[in-house]
Amino acid sequence: MNDLSRYPYLAQIDSPEDLRRFPVDELPAIADELRRYLIEAVASSGGHFGAGLGVVELTVALHHVFETPHDRLVWDVGHQCYPHKILTGRRDRITTIKKKDGLAPFPRREESEYDTFGVGHSSTSISAALGMAVALQRRGDPRKVVAVIGDGAMTAGMAFEALNHGGDIEPNMLVILNDNGMSISENVGAMTKMMARAMSSRTLNAWRERAKKAMPRESLFGRFFKRWEEHAKGMFVPSTLFEELGFHYTGPIDGHNMAQLVNALETVKALPGPQLLHVMTTKGKGYEPAEKAQIEYHAVGPFDPVAGLVKKGAPAKPTYTDVFSDWLCDMAAADERLLGITPAMREGSGLVRFSKEYPQRYFDVAIAEQHAVTLAAGMAVEGAKPVVAIYSTFLQRAYDQAIHDVALQNLDVTFAIDRAGVVGPDGATHSGSFDLSFMRCLPNMVIMAPADENECRTMLSTGFHYDGPAAVRYPRGTGPGTPLSATLDTYPIGKAEVRRRGHHGLAILSFGTMLAPAAVIAAEVDATLVNMRFVKPLDEELILELARTHKAFVTIEDNAIAGGAGAGVAECLAAHGITLPILHLGLPDVYLEHGSREEVLTMAGLDLPQVRHAVRKRFPQFCATPVASAS
Repeated sequence: MNDLSRYPYLAQIDSPEDLRRFPVDELPAIADELRRYLIEAVASSGGHFGAGLGVVELTVALHHVFETPHDRLVWDVGHQCYPHKILTGRRDRITTIKKKDGLAPFPRREESEYDTFGVGHSSTSISAALGMAVALQRRGDPRKVVAVIGDGAMTAGMAFEALNHGGDIEPNMLVILNDNGMSISENVGAMTKMMARAMSSRTLNAWRERAKKAMPRESLFGRFFKRWEEHAKGMFVPSTLFEELGFHYTGPIDGHNMAQLVNALETVKALPGPQLLHVMTTKGKGYEPAEKAQIEYHAVGPFDPVAGLVKKGAPAKPTYTDVFSDWLCDMAAADERLLGITPAMREGSGLVRFSKEYPQRYFDVAIAEQHAVTLAAGMAVEGAKPVVAIYSTFLQRAYDQAIHDVALQNLDVTFAIDRAGVVGPDGATHSGSFDLSFMRCLPNMVIMAPADENECRTMLSTGFHYDGPAAVRYPRGTGPGTPLSATLDTYPIGKAEVRRRGHHGLAILSFGTMLAPAAVIAAEVDATLVNMRFVKPLDEELILELARTHKAFVTIEDNAIAGGAGAGVAECLAAHGITLPILHLGLPDVYLEHGSREEVLTMAGLDLPQVRHAVRKRFPQFCATPVASAS
């Protein structure tokens, strides 16, 4: 916990109500303390960093002007919310963020009444705020509703769906566009270029506002000015777009000028109907290393606030993301039809090298997962071989496109699904618990789960060469350190690998990275061990052979048990009229809390001691040694 004696203002602020007691001219000093406090806190514990630094003044101004939590405040993207958490009663716990039993890394309704809507994925704030505004107005409640959308979130289609609807029904709500030119990487797309023009338009806007006040709107000159204004705005600033959608546009204003912020917020707060305030900010503001290296300082581990981040040497073994990155470039060199697609996750999904070596074959579509998948489908129609690099939880946002546009048409699209299974510190919003369940039910889809790094590389080649939709799902972080092949080998579709043959009638069928604990248990109890490799199609021939020669099965996976890979094994047996005792081990029917990956595996019952106990307890008759009594 930070030493509050060095933060005399923050020491007095346990809630926004305390903040509102200070006069406006003291708010810059409060913002300065808040920024220094945030730097010290994240330096000691790690977490999302640059986005929070950029919204310090905006956060202070919002809680000063609006009567939170009575007035509703929705943050988007949620990693902007660290200053908000500090000002809303969580100051002394901010260093616990992302840790087991600590603060969540994103707004969470269960954590605070000030977190009005849970936000882990992006571009949901305008829809949520619009829904709140409609419900409040229906019951005659005059409280204000504010959506703060930034850090690239305005590039997603859902944001514009909400603007389109909100401008039509004209609710009393405020959208604040926090425009910092960044998501995790630099923002891309035509919308970003249009927003960039606003940076050079402040003089025009200042002159325009003065002119409005100087001449009556109903005079001849006033009407002429109105028509000229509409043409001029379209040339210089993005206001025409938002006003044509029905939102009264104000801005752009300096998001680090407290007086301007408070004045603008007071003004739009009093206006009826849908409002949009365009605020220009700098990601990493106030910490020079973060301003200069905005990508690197988006999210950080603990660091020295004086020295900044220290560059580390290459890890002893590559991460699964590294394996994908190298494979993508190797396969691109071998097949010019390969095109790489990412929805704004160049760094996280491992496309940095590919984007530099093959810039004409690299497509960052911004935060637009639905578009990414259907774009790939269109490419496949014309003979290209697209690879969509996407997080497991972000693919959830494009599920209809995966079904309707890819799988239904049996198009040749490869999905490289990163952050599958247990992820850890980012919590429930980013835990890849469900991809096997929601992908396994799709006809035409081939699904693979590697047990190690070299299997990941081989499966990516297998999926790429398969003439149809294929998915390879792999976890965050490193694997067991298996050496990588220099070639681009493939596996026979739907064929598993028997790792050992047991003699006590028990077979353990492992999917993906759970092979390591499964191997330990199999050796201990002398069970047959199978590395299934394919979730779909399953190796039915092997499953049926094992069913004839074994008396019980254990399936293990780091996906939800409900509808997961183990369920596919049970369905296979049932389809052939085979009744066999099965123990399904996987992720439980709950949303997994944040913590380290090891802590989350323990919470899920998938650490080695709990897997061992579950197998021995369920099948003591097949184990080489008796089950230990529970105590």
